[in-house]
This record gives sequence, structure tokens and C-alpha cells, in this order.
Amino acid sequence: MLAATPNSSFHTTSSHFEALNSDNFKILPHFSSVNCFPPSKKFHLSSILLPNAVVRSPRTRRRRSKSSRGSGNLCNQFSVGASLAAEPGIQTEDALQQSFAPFSIKIPVGDRHILVETGHIGRQASGAVTVTDGETIIYTTVCLSDVPSEPSDFFPLSVHYQERFSAAGRTSGGFFKREGKTKDHEVLICRLIDRPIRPTMRKGFYHETQILSWVLSYDGVHPPDSLAVTAAGIAVALSEVPNSETIAGVRIGLIDDKFVVNPTNKEMEDSKLDLLLAGTDSAILMIEGYCDFLPEEKLLEAVEVGQNAVRAIIEAVESLVKKCGKPKMLDAIKLPPPELYKHVEEIAGEELIEALQIKNKIPRRKALSSLEAKVIGILTEEGFVSKIEAAVTTETLPDLNEDEDEDEEVVLDGEIDEGDIHIKPVPKKPTPLLYSDVDVKLVFKEVSSNFLRRRIVEGGKRSDGRTPEELRSINSRCGLLPRAHGSALFTRGETQSLAVVTLGDKQMAQRIDNLVDDDEFKRFYLQYCFPPSCVGEVGRAGAPSRREIGHGMLAERALERILPSEDDFPYTVRVESTITESNGSSSMASVCGGCLALQDAGVPVKTSIAGIAMGMVLDTKEFGGDGTPLILSDITGGEDASGDMDFKVAGNDDGVTSFQMDIKVGGITLPVMRKALLQAKEGRKQILAEMAKCFPPPSKTLSKYAPIIHVMKVKPDKVNLIIGSGGKKVKSIIEETGVESIETQDDGIVKITARDLVSLEKSKAIIARLTMVSTVGEIYRDCEIKSIAQYGVFVEISPGREGLCHISELSANWLAKAEDAFKVGDRIDVKLIEVNEKGQLRLSRRALLPESTKQQNGNKASNGEITEDGSPDLKVTEPTEANSTLPENSFVKRFVRSGKDVKQADKTVPKKSTVKSFINVSKKSTSAVVNGEAKI
Repeated sequence: MLAATPNSSFHTTSSHFEALNSDNFKILPHFSSVNCFPPSKKFHLSSILLPNAVVRSPRTRRRRSKSSRGSGNLCNQFSVGASLAAEPGIQTEDALQQSFAPFSIKIPVGDRHILVETGHIGRQASGAVTVTDGETIIYTTVCLSDVPSEPSDFFPLSVHYQERFSAAGRTSGGFFKREGKTKDHEVLICRLIDRPIRPTMRKGFYHETQILSWVLSYDGVHPPDSLAVTAAGIAVALSEVPNSETIAGVRIGLIDDKFVVNPTNKEMEDSKLDLLLAGTDSAILMIEGYCDFLPEEKLLEAVEVGQNAVRAIIEAVESLVKKCGKPKMLDAIKLPPPELYKHVEEIAGEELIEALQIKNKIPRRKALSSLEAKVIGILTEEGFVSKIEAAVTTETLPDLNEDEDEDEEVVLDGEIDEGDIHIKPVPKKPTPLLYSDVDVKLVFKEVSSNFLRRRIVEGGKRSDGRTPEELRSINSRCGLLPRAHGSALFTRGETQSLAVVTLGDKQMAQRIDNLVDDDEFKRFYLQYCFPPSCVGEVGRAGAPSRREIGHGMLAERALERILPSEDDFPYTVRVESTITESNGSSSMASVCGGCLALQDAGVPVKTSIAGIAMGMVLDTKEFGGDGTPLILSDITGGEDASGDMDFKVAGNDDGVTSFQMDIKVGGITLPVMRKALLQAKEGRKQILAEMAKCFPPPSKTLSKYAPIIHVMKVKPDKVNLIIGSGGKKVKSIIEETGVESIETQDDGIVKITARDLVSLEKSKAIIARLTMVSTVGEIYRDCEIKSIAQYGVFVEISPGREGLCHISELSANWLAKAEDAFKVGDRIDVKLIEVNEKGQLRLSRRALLPESTKQQNGNKASNGEITEDGSPDLKVTEPTEANSTLPENSFVKRFVRSGKDVKQADKTVPKKSTVKSFINVSKKSTSAVVNGEAKI
């Protein structure tokens, strides 16, 4: 294997060294698949090249980074490593095909197996793997750059996770019909992948590394997040990235008081715990989860179950890595020279100790920056650090600055004998200086961290003078924003959160677009904002960063457990936490401030909760201790950066609602976690006691500026009456009354949102009349005629509710047409005489006419009298001896006719059934008269 070392800016391929190929030696690309087989020997190219031979680097258009021009990196710019195969046959085509042969392994996880496959997809990546659980498939790749980046204290790792809609047989919305911006829940999974992998990366490895993960198939049963963490850990283990240990991740649920490993989505609906754990075979690196006030001991049991499951996965993965894993780039690790630590400690010395004892953050930060510049200046004057970054002139290495696309070439000097390579002399490179500016900065930061640890362990005091268990001073106040529905300002030391609550209806709910559910709405959400001004800096302002999304979700899940149910409190709740000052634990300050703001907005929370961040110094023996890990309560930003753990816990005296732990070392054990959880519980008690002293206290009543939501229940079959055709009715109610919105549900629940009681009462009255259950015999006064038909008129007895008053029920007299006596807009009194099986109403006006008028008109009708309008009077009375001889046919014809010929009606209406119908109606009509009279 011939390739540039990690500090080199090029790779030399085998096609350009055909002269070096022989039966016992083959030159292959550094990232060739043959690297799946461990080389038997490594040595420098200089040991195999003949005298007077030169190898020129490839000319490329790639813009070189600053690090490739620096004096400290150019000294190794052309050191090239090679591997000699143990057997000549290893470089044959069969070996190449074997290296790309797929490998697979089944790993038991919980009550089922996951399938891990590699070698059949993504073979050009440094590491590629597919992991299958049920019909959910995750595809993950790991690639790294050929050229190392500028040295930094932050490993250049980027993680991208994407859920393809095609995985669930769907397509995304929008015009382009493709996935676009990373969604919030995808960002959260990116963080779940990044956080456990980063601590396993070795210091001094600066090649930019990228992890890409896609959900290729999703069955809706097996969640992909824990699977993506495991897939990323396996891909890194198979790649050339020099990680220290293999990691894997699992989810733990608590269902029926039993812990379940990697539960399904259906099982998680009944789970009291949602814990995602990642770690190695011997330690825990990351946990994150949410629970319903779970006791600390129960949480530790869940972590132990998860650690055992992770250990089983890693044991199986190690066997796969031995078969097809690639050699690690350990020679790419470049650490600062050890003697530089001594120089920095001697120069900084007492000044560094004094700077670390400054209590306030900004003065301490300025003092440390000034001291760092002083150290670099002294080392530069002494000749240890170059004042000019480039120590090699452009004439020395002209090929590095050319932008032409040329192949690598062997420069020949004279005639070449077979097997000879002649080397063209090059000018001697100047000797590089001992240290670089970046090395000094990295060492200064590490020395500062060690000084801070020693002060805490030996002296028992932190930078601000607190003991390890002591909390910072706490102050809180509510109601400082008069127009907001609820507000609170929570201050803990130099960390401050302004929490604001806004209440609204369903229209304010946050819509979630995921793989399965088309419409998922969140009625509670918290948004966390971390502007650069909160740390006294100038920076980017705009869309939320990944850190802001992650911190907001942690605080949201913590507060979600104390909210009332939607039946008890039908509002959509939005909490906005703006960090106005930050010196550690800002996400937990959002929990405390958010809890107070919810109470100030009048939300009937179940209980108060608080959050606290815990830190740790793992190896105290190195800093003068007895070796027992030291747990720190309520850590500051400096203690977070210099410590070994960031463990955030939220809850109350009874249990935990959310937690998140990140480890910056090789991991921690269960006893250490138990100690941290118990110490966090004591800290939460103190914070809750201080929150109870809030002044002004929370109002615990709805703001006069908050919307009013009234919930009423109607029969499910009446919901359509409220909506109307195409939503016309509900829109007209909103316009008429002035309410903000009316929400209806299929189960008959109606939610009215209004800004004032007047409009709310109007809409309630309209909906009540619209959906009322009508009873036969009820009388409706002053009702408007909405329309006139050939057979009668339609009367609106309540807004939106109409019934038919047949032409025979309009008047005691016979009417040829309804228009002859009535017109649209007239108001009449009617009585409900029938409700059919479809809910349609039959009304009668003549049933409310005075009895004397009915009898008088009935006698006139029996004698064949004609009314003033020219139509026979049809007023009916009970049959007597005087009118019992009236021909039945003629009576029936008059009852059913609607302006048509009497003979035509006689042919179409059965005599017997019509008489029965008439008798029934007449009984109902004469059985109920209000006070014996009606006002018309």
C-alpha cells in the first residue's frame, strides 16, 4: 500500500508506479479495498526507492488549507507510508473481488434480531453498513477527507440523518416533491449519533469526518433512531477512522413494570419511560430520556438493562470488524510536543491561577485570553513559534501551488535501466520551527483545564468560590411583560432565562410532518433561543442551531409531564425561552423559568419542577485526590468545558421527568451515575424552595389578553349542521358573532375561541339553537319564512334550522298557492307536529289558530263556502252528524291538493291512506294550543 500520510495533501495511486510493480510487491491506493487485510509490514518509501529517483505529487485544483502551508505541517508533507503484502497472490483480481464480498451478521437485541450487512452497498466509502430491524432499514456511511484540517480542540465531525419519504411509500409535499431542510426530529437524531461517537475519537486526529445516515425503509413499527446510532457506531468501527472503542445504542421502555429493549412504536404508547442509551462494552457514553416522575433507582435499573444490551451488540460487531474492518489511521494522529506543556506552565504559572479565581465570567475570559496571547508572544520571541506562518518558500515546492490538472509523473534523468528510478535533486528544505501557534493554544487550554481541576480537587473550591455541592444564588420574578399571557425571569448566577407563554387554539398547534402520520399536531411546544449577546459576543443570528433545537426539546419534554390534559385545559401552549445571560445550565434554567411562566399564564400545572446540570472530575488522583470521582452541582460554562461530564436532570422531589448525559471521557459506570443522580435530587429540592420565593409570584389566572375557549358537547350527528355546506354555516357564525374560531370534532366536541365574553355568548346561543333536539309539540314564535315551494313554506325556527310547513298547515282556509297568503321574510308562529327518521321537521301554523276560528271556517268549508281570496276554506273539525255525510273523496282531494286540478289529485292519492294521515295530523293539531290561543 502506497499512500500519503494523514499530514500529506496527496495520494499516489498504483497506476502511476508501474515500474515499482513486481511479483513480491504491489502498490495500491491508500483507501483500496485490499486494506481489509491487515498488512504484515509498514515502512517509508525512502527505504525502497533507488538513489536519484523522485516522486512528484499530483497537481490538483483542490485549494489547500492553511495547515498545508504551515511550517509545522510541511515537515511531514512528503512522508509516504507503504505496506508490503505477506503473499504475492494477495493482490490478484480474486483478492479484489473478495474484499468487496458482502458480510452479514445477525445480532440478538431484545426479543428479536437485527441484521447487519456490509460490502454490498457503498463500497467506495471508508465504512458503509445497512442495519435492518423488521422492515426498517438504515443505511449509514463514514468518509474522511484526504487532507487534515487545521488543528483544533473540537474534532471535525459532521453527522447528517435523513428520513426519506419513499421509505414509507410516500412523497414529500411542496412544489419540488423532494426532501429539503432537515426537520427538527432529524436534527435530534443527528445529535444522538454525534454525542456518543465524539468521545471515542482520538485526540490529534484532524481529518474531517462525515457520517451520513438514511432511512431507506420504514415499517411504522420499529423506530429508526436507536438503530441509526448503532449503524453509525458499526460504520465507524469498520472504517479507517482511528476511534478508540466501538459504540452501539438501544432504547429502553418501561411497560407493565417490565423493561423492554428496543420496544415497538405500539409498545411505547403504554411506556412510562423513553430512554435512549449509547455506550461501549464497558462504559456509558450518552443517555437521554423522558419519564413520568420515575424514581432515580428505577432509572438506574433501566440504564443497567440498556448497558447489558449494548454490550451484547458490541461483542457481535467486534467479530465483524475482525473479518472486514480496515486498518486504522493511527499514524495520522499528531499531538503537541510534550515539552510544550512544561514551557506553557512555566510562563503562565501564577498568573493562570489568579485568572482562574476570578468569579465573573467576562473578566475571567478576558484575563485568560490576554494571558494566552502573552504566552504565545514570549514563545515567539524565544524562537519557539514562527512569526510568519509559511516557513517554506514557493520556489522550493512549485507543484503545490499550481492549479493545472496533470497526472503524477516520474521525472527521469538520463537513460533508465530496468528497475531503476533516478531521483532529481531538490533544494534543501529549511528546518521547521519547534512549535506552531495552534499547538500553543491547544496546550494552553489543556493546562488551564488541569489547573482548574486541581484547584477544585485539592482546595475544594471552584472558580466562583463554591463547594462541589453548593448552588449559585437564585432569583426569579413573574409578570414582567404586561401584554404576554404569562412571563417569568429566572436567574441563577450568571445564567438567565426569560420565559414567555402564549395560549391559543388548535390553529396555533405545531404541525409535525413525519414518515407515517400526515397530520400530527403538538398542543405544547417549547422553543429555545440562544442569541450571541447572552455571552457578550458577536455571532450569527437567524434560524435555530442544532444545539438550540436539542436544548429546547429537552426542556419541552421535562415540562410536558406537568401539563393538564386537553379535556381539562383545551388550550395550545407555546413556551419561548430566550437566554439573556449564559454561564452554564441554560437549558435547565429554561425548565425553571418555563414552569413559573406556565403558572403565571394560569395553566393548572400538576406540580412544580426544576432542572439542574451536574459535572464531574473523573480521575481525581491525577490532581491530588484519592481517585474517587468528584461530582459538581450546578456547573458553570467553564466547568462544563473543562470537566468530564454534563448531566442534566429535571423533575421534582418525587422523581425525574427528563434527563440528558454527555460524557467527554471513556465513559462512566453505574455507581458514578447513582451518585450523580442522588446529588442532583438534593439540588432540585433547593431550587424548588427558591422558586417558591418568586416575587412577584405567578398570578395563576388567565390573562385578560388571553383568548377564551369554551367547550360544548353536541350530538355527533348535529356536527354537520354547524359546519354547513362547504363550511358556509360555521364561517357565517364566525363573521356574525366576531369569535376567532370554531373547532368541531367528529365526537360532537365543539370548541369556541373568542376574545371577549359577548361574542362567545352569541356564538354559544346560535350553536345551541342550531343543534338543539326538537320535541314534538314545541311552539316557535316569530319565525321567518326562508323560502316558498309549491307544497308549502320553509320556516327557520332557529338559526340554521328549518322545517316544512305544508300548504295545508298554513291556514284554516284552503289555499291554492302559498304565495297567495305569504311571502319570503314574513314571520309566523309554528308548532312542531312531526320529526321523521331523517331528522326533518314538519311544522303547522293552523294548529296554533284559535279553536273558534277553526270551527267557524270548518262549517263554512262543509257548506261549500268560498273565502275572500277565492279558495275554499279547509278548516277541519271532528266529524259530527251534520257533516258526516260529506263525500269523503272531495274532502281528501282538498286536503292534498296544491294548486292542481281536483280530479288529478283524486287519481294520484289513495283514499284510505290519505284519510288516516289527515286524521292523525288533525289530532295532533288540536291537542296542543298555548293558552287556547295564538298570536299571529
